[in-house]
Amino acid sequence: MPHLSKSRPKVPHKFVLEALAPLHPEVRRLFSGFGVYSGDRLLMVLKDHVRSPQDNGIWLVLSEGTDAADKSLRRDFPSIRRIELLHGKIGHWLLLPSDDADFEALALRACELILRHDPRLGRTPQSRR
Repeated sequence: MPHLSKSRPKVPHKFVLEALAPLHPEVRRLFSGFGVYSGDRLLMVLKDHVRSPQDNGIWLVLSEGTDAADKSLRRDFPSIRRIELLHGKIGHWLLLPSDDADFEALALRACELILRHDPRLGRTPQSRR
């Protein structure tokens, strides 16, 4: 019987990493996705997983002072929504769904804002403080 090796999951939405290249982003496995860091700051999670396809896309990490209900987030990202998998337990992560028709444009908009150090996006996890 042939041995089937498990292939390593591939980082989805790599165009985001290219857009964030000036920050020299570091990618680390995080839950069922890939966390994108700049230094100790978590910027987003890239996710494409068969078990929870409704939450595939980019999980934007909001800064400590940013309310998930901030209307400016809705203006910048009309399709942004809560992450179903988290059941409302982590309110500072919001989803840009990959099945949205404007996903790539919105993802690149998020990258542009991160590169401009938008104070609403990114957070240093408590474990890294």
